[in-house]
Amino acid sequence: MMNTFVGNLGHMATILAFVSAVLTAFSYYKYYQANELEKSNWRNFSRVMFYIHSVASVTIAISLFEIIYNHRFEYFYAYSHSSSALPVHYMISSFWEGQEGAFILWIFWNVVLGLVVIHTNKAWEGPVMIVFALVQAFLVSMILGVVIGDLKIGSSPFILLRDAVSAPIFQINPDFVPEDGTGLNPLLQNIWMVIHPPTLFLGYASTLVPFAFLMAGLATKRYSEWIRPTLPWAIFSAMILGMGIIMGAYWAYVTLNFGGYWNWDPVENAVYVPWLILVAGIHTMITYKKSATALKTSIVLVISSFILVLYATFLVRSGVLGDSSVHSFTDLGLSGQLLIYMLFFLAMAIFFAVRSWKYIPTSEKEASVYSREFWIFIGATTLGLMAFQVILPTSIPVWNSIVESFGGISNMAPPADQVGFYTKFQLWFAVVLALLTAVGQFFWWKKMDAKTLKETLVTPYVISVLLSAGIIVLGKVYNLSYMVVVMAGTFTIVANATILSKLLKKSTFKLAGGSLAHIGLGMILIGVMFSSGYSEVISQNMSGLTYRNDFEDEVNKEHALLWINKPTQIKEYTAIYRGRQKKVVGVPGLVNAKLLKPTEQVNQAIALVDIVVNDKTYYREGEFVDIVLEENDYFKIDYYQDDEFKFSLSPMAQYNSSMGLLSSPDSRRFIDKDLYTFVSVISDLEDPEWREDETYEVSPGEMVHISDMVTKLESADVVTELDGMQLFDGDVAVKARLVVQDYDVEKVLEPVFIIRNNQVGRIPVIDHELGVKVELTNIVPEENKFIFTVNRTQKDYVVLKAMVKPQINILWAGTIIMLIGFCVAIYRRYDEFSKMRDKGVE
Repeated sequence: MMNTFVGNLGHMATILAFVSAVLTAFSYYKYYQANELEKSNWRNFSRVMFYIHSVASVTIAISLFEIIYNHRFEYFYAYSHSSSALPVHYMISSFWEGQEGAFILWIFWNVVLGLVVIHTNKAWEGPVMIVFALVQAFLVSMILGVVIGDLKIGSSPFILLRDAVSAPIFQINPDFVPEDGTGLNPLLQNIWMVIHPPTLFLGYASTLVPFAFLMAGLATKRYSEWIRPTLPWAIFSAMILGMGIIMGAYWAYVTLNFGGYWNWDPVENAVYVPWLILVAGIHTMITYKKSATALKTSIVLVISSFILVLYATFLVRSGVLGDSSVHSFTDLGLSGQLLIYMLFFLAMAIFFAVRSWKYIPTSEKEASVYSREFWIFIGATTLGLMAFQVILPTSIPVWNSIVESFGGISNMAPPADQVGFYTKFQLWFAVVLALLTAVGQFFWWKKMDAKTLKETLVTPYVISVLLSAGIIVLGKVYNLSYMVVVMAGTFTIVANATILSKLLKKSTFKLAGGSLAHIGLGMILIGVMFSSGYSEVISQNMSGLTYRNDFEDEVNKEHALLWINKPTQIKEYTAIYRGRQKKVVGVPGLVNAKLLKPTEQVNQAIALVDIVVNDKTYYREGEFVDIVLEENDYFKIDYYQDDEFKFSLSPMAQYNSSMGLLSSPDSRRFIDKDLYTFVSVISDLEDPEWREDETYEVSPGEMVHISDMVTKLESADVVTELDGMQLFDGDVAVKARLVVQDYDVEKVLEPVFIIRNNQVGRIPVIDHELGVKVELTNIVPEENKFIFTVNRTQKDYVVLKAMVKPQINILWAGTIIMLIGFCVAIYRRYDEFSKMRDKGVE
């Protein structure tokens, strides 16, 4: 039954959120302009407006989730992004799978941040909240869904399916509601997609805070005072945005099957670039606090980081990357709005910066090579060059679109080998950065000259050389470039660890944020070098045969074909494919799919036997079982070494009608490596191609070969009961018991021969794993012979790729240490800000 109340509520809340955002901006402007007598009234009114905006924004989010959660498929958004089969956590993912949901998430985080700013920094509240409210007005306009003539403003998530899709069914029945939705993209059905997008969008939203404080500072002519309240927020933003990037990389590693965690996709680049610029801005702001230099540089970098976030939004959501990125959204007709959004705030930033430029304090002192200011400037420049090298090629589709919009033709193309292209430059930038963070830390904590620098660096240098030599020898690093990477990463770890140990001795841990973050950087550099540079494919095709001519060369060469139950050598392991599994609600691990009989209900099956794990019975035979996403099959691979079982992996795959085979990897984690596996080809059990009939005459106790498998007819007995079939008086039923030996697995097939009212009936047995269908065709009593008809098809198989990712845990540990460093830095800067605020200085 169609329910339009929730959609109407959401749409009304959207209009209210937009109007209240505009009124908030206006009223905060009046508050800023008002005299002392009127200020209190305008501030109270402004806050009320923002509170109304906050309530309206939360109502939008609740309304959309209610539509998804209650499977209201009469709404286009629910129909397009969810289905009744999704568990609740994937319903949350489907909330922000679409563009409108992502904008709502961004709006929500801006509301949270705005409320925090209002209640923690009253001295800056007016001008800062003007910028906040203007940003919110633009964001809410993206989901307004208002059409004025030929002008469309925003795309509403509350539009009905019948209004979005032209289908004959709606002409027949305008109130038609589909039984189910199209579902969530299978690649997003991962727990990291529940937490990665909110984290990333909080990072996006948080870049607004430093930008808003900067605009407020320039507008109110407090050209340098904005640094103090901004710095904790900027570090928070860099930490959250960095965490979002890391989560995205980890999601790619555990969900996608390209064998890595970073592919230099344009969408990845669009997030990476503003983070680099923001980190550079943090360092220059810290420099200004210490020595009153780099204020103008800080202004440029803070503006750039926010504008680049808007530019990233334009790249991802305008459809301009449609041909160059697998992650970008299709154009919903919002590209013009997104462009106006970005250009409006760019123009605002340029206006205030140009107007204030000559009044912004600068230092006349020239930075010495032995000063911390010089080294931080070089570091910030390196970060800027890293960002520039990435954003320029990433923007080629934008340039092409601009040229074509003016009637020209542009044949520029993004790099064909984007991984090789970007890595070639970014690797060396990262080496320079690591060396700068190693040396720069000593300048930060101690005055230096040539002699002092030499004395200070000699011990860390010697230790780094010795450790690097050990890593190079033990890790068998023979590539000269990689040797340099190891030495640079080790040097920054040792140098920063030296500073860290001195800080800990003085019990000043809150000053250790920079050292920790830089140690993390060194570990990331070494971890990336090993896990990517020395990643080894161990699933080489050693048979000398081509699996299939229509397979890609890479599949035929670097993938192992595993027939079910057949041992296959994969370097030092013997791998055996053991069949398909399902994830069952409430049952730890996975359940063999053969133990479950599908029903007509979505995500439901019947247990064919008791389901027992670790001596605990979870389901009894015959009970209904709830499956988690029944379309997902998990392919169990057992690994042996020297005939001893070691572990099992269960990579997932499903065949999607529109996207083909989608597979997610599974990995075995060791301290020093990951064994990373995924399946690239699976056998089709739904529509097998049966070969011609084969006939066998067998006596009890006799052995034959069926599909090259030794098969013994153990018995053929008259039975009085059959599962799933009622026998009547006069019926004669004979059940044969065939035991098939498939390598180390023994299987029993029991076809049935029935005589009823002088009519013959046969119940064949199909075993998809063995690829056989066996029918007891006839019985020759006088010869004690049983005639079987056998049809054969391919046995169940998978084509598997296995890779060893050495030292990848160093990478993940480095990211965690870097984030801890950011957290310590946030605490320190906020503590300083709070103490100054308590003294009346904001």
